This record gives sequence, structure tokens and C-alpha cells, in this order.
Amino acid sequence: MAAEAGQGFRPLDEASLIAYIKATPALASHLGGGLESITIREVGDGNLNFVYIVTSDSGAIVVKQALPYVRCVGDSWPMTRERAYFEASALREHGRLCPDHVPEVYHFDRAMSLIGMRYIEPPHIILRKGLIAGVEYPFLAEHMSDYMANTLFFTSMIYNTTTDHKRGVAQYCANVEMCRLTEQVVFSDPYRVSKFNRWTSPHLDKDAEAVRVDDALKLEAAELKSMFIERAQALIHGDLHTSSIMVTPDSTQVIDPEFAFYGPMGFDVGAFLGNLILAYFAQDGHADQANDRKAYKKWILKTIEQSWNLFRTKFVELWNKHKEGNGEAYLSDIFNNSDLLSVAQKNYMTNIFHDSLGFGSAKMIRRIVGIAHVEDLESIKDANKRALCERAALNCAKTILKGRRQFENIEQVIVHIQSFDQE
Repeated sequence: MAAEAGQGFRPLDEASLIAYIKATPALASHLGGGLESITIREVGDGNLNFVYIVTSDSGAIVVKQALPYVRCVGDSWPMTRERAYFEASALREHGRLCPDHVPEVYHFDRAMSLIGMRYIEPPHIILRKGLIAGVEYPFLAEHMSDYMANTLFFTSMIYNTTTDHKRGVAQYCANVEMCRLTEQVVFSDPYRVSKFNRWTSPHLDKDAEAVRVDDALKLEAAELKSMFIERAQALIHGDLHTSSIMVTPDSTQVIDPEFAFYGPMGFDVGAFLGNLILAYFAQDGHADQANDRKAYKKWILKTIEQSWNLFRTKFVELWNKHKEGNGEAYLSDIFNNSDLLSVAQKNYMTNIFHDSLGFGSAKMIRRIVGIAHVEDLESIKDANKRALCERAALNCAKTILKGRRQFENIEQVIVHIQSFDQE
């Protein structure tokens, strides 16, 4: 990484980015010989960074530059540029483990906080936008379960030695500012008065207040926060919501792992499932006379169910395949019969399941009464209708968070979600 560092940081605009690309063979080579025909489009609609699509007559790349502050707030909220290093590192590691679903990194400049990577070409779109539009993705559960099973299993101590695992933990532990941001906006701010919190007001004023005075909810959120901070279980993406995934009906690509660190597996699984649940509750707000979205809501629920069940199956299959390997969490000479190993696996997956439900619910709550809401709900123009959808999602999330250990399987969760439907 150090060899790629360059001379110092400066934010790039379109003109200076063209000059940078021309001086960087690792980027220029992917644009062919047509450097004079370069066009640049800034497409970053996230909360933190600038993202450029760079095209020429012969090719295309994506260039992403981290700024020293939170973009959606401004320079009043400073933010480390080192997040670009952790994003590039995680893209490379997760890409090695799951190359079909992670874009290739062509270039990383640590001093410039700049990543150049493969352009995920049209008709790929951000998954969240597809969910708003009511598009079905028949391979989404298959692909995301592949991604989660491979990235989480192969960076855990079920597969790795203690030495290798600690080396990974040490590399990513410096991503502390991004972790602290998550701790604040997911596990702290929704449960207290914060200048960053917002909600559909006045419709949800009492709902937001109810979150802040719910002692049982605070205790559960604090337990999850402690787990998020302390459990270095695997190299997680750290922000695996539906705007961090690009899709077509037969392709799924995971992007933006700048929050990556060694944390609890359930945080990634829960983020994905929780955002699908938010998409489910948003559908009533997008329904109209031409499409009541009922069939699409069933598809979302089926995708939630399949995503967990496939993830669980694939994770255990990887465990069985590598049970005689170097992993030091469950030594083969101790777990030396199939019945004992099966019990250990069942317990392990049950814990991930309950963790996922908790983390997913916490992510839902913060998207409704905290900072940085989701377009699924925000794009519902009628405030009354939007508030009804948000209230259903919020109440569902609160009950799952407080009662997550009572669920034995994902099918029970699906029934619970449906019980909050507005009809």
C-alpha cells in the first residue's frame, strides 16, 4: 500500500482527475488509447464520498475519493480519510474470497485517499432503487448468501489460525473512527436527544420519544453495541445495506466496504435483512391503483427467508468441508464426532441468527428516528402515508429487537413481520 501513496492529499475535481488518470498507468490502461475522449460524471449519492464514473471510447472505470469530513453533513463533522485504505483492503480481500460478487480494485493511492476500480456497467443499478421500483431479482438471495457465507467463514477462526486471525484484526482495528460513527448513529443517538436525529414530524414525534424512554429497548441496544465493539468474529463489510449492492436480474455486486473491520457476523447479515424489511414496509407507500405491490411484498419476504436459509446452509457446508483444516476455534481432535460437531454448528448458527435479528432491527430503528434515512421511505411523498409505513417498520423492529431470542427460525420472523401490515 505504501508504494501507492503518492505525494499528498488534494481533493480532485473533474479537470484534475483527468490529469491524475493520465499520470497513473494502472487507471489509464483500463481506458484504452482514447484518453482524449474522457468524460467524467460524479454519481456519489451516499453520505461520505465523491464517486466518479470515468469513460472513454475504449473503456470505463470508477474512481472514488474519501473526503476529510462527512459529505452529507459538511466539514463541521470531520471524518478520517483513512477509511479509503480499509475500503480498498476489504474490497481486495472479499474479492479474493468471492470474486463473482465484488468489483476488482485497479489502483489505490493512500495519500490521496483514492480508489480506482472496475466499473459496474449498466444495466446494473443500486438495489435500493430496484426495490423502490418493484423489480424482482431472482438470484439475489443466492448471490448474497454466497457473498456472506464466503466472506464471513473464510475470515473467521473456524477457518483460520489464531495468528492469522489476530493479524487481520490488528490490520483493521485502526478503522476506529468508522466504528465509532456506527456506534453513535446506530446504537446511541436514536435512544437520546441528538441534534442529528430526525423523523417525519409531527407524525412520529411520540414514536421517537417512545424510543428514547423505552428502558428495555435501551438495554438491548447497549448489549448489541457492546457486541459490536468487542466481538472480532470475522472481517465484516460493516455497512451492508441495499445501497451497497448493485444488481441486474442475474448479477449482484457488493460495493463500499469502508466501514470494514473484524466484528460480529450478524452485523452484516442483519444489515442486509433489516434493509429488506424496510423495503417491505415501504411498499404500501409506493402502491397505486395500477399495482398494489402485494405480490412484490411476498417476493421480498421470500427473499428474506431464502437469504437466511441459504446463508446458514452454505456456511455450515463450508465448515464441514474445512473441519480438518487449520481453524482453531473448533479443533478437529476435540470435535471429533459428527454429533458433537452438529450441536456446535447448530448453537453457532443460532447465535448468528439472533445477532442478525438484533442488529438488523437496530439498523431499522436508526433509519426512522436517527440520521441518514433510506430512500425507500423518504421517496414516499405523502407524509401521512410515509409515517404509517415508518411506524409499522419501527414497531416491528422494536419488538424483534427485544424478543429476538424467542425466534427459532426465519419463517417465524416472516409471520411476525406480516403481523404489522397496515391492512
